[in-house]
Amino acid sequence: MNSYVILWALPGGPEMILIVLALLLLFGGRKIPELMKGLGQGMKEFKKARNTDEAGKKDGDNKDEAIDDSSK
Repeated sequence: MNSYVILWALPGGPEMILIVLALLLLFGGRKIPELMKGLGQGMKEFKKARNTDEAGKKDGDNKDEAIDDSSK
């Protein structure tokens, strides 16, 4: 039952066409590539920050303990 509700909620072909047409009307043909470029750059920066944070957690576990011990 739950999978039927999820599939029903996803936009299909006609809905996607309406969404694309609405975007064209709102932003115009020239603005959409700029918006997509900005979205792509934002996603790239987010992934880069996430990867550096994960790497920092792996390397930083021992550093945090050293800092805590030295402050006592």
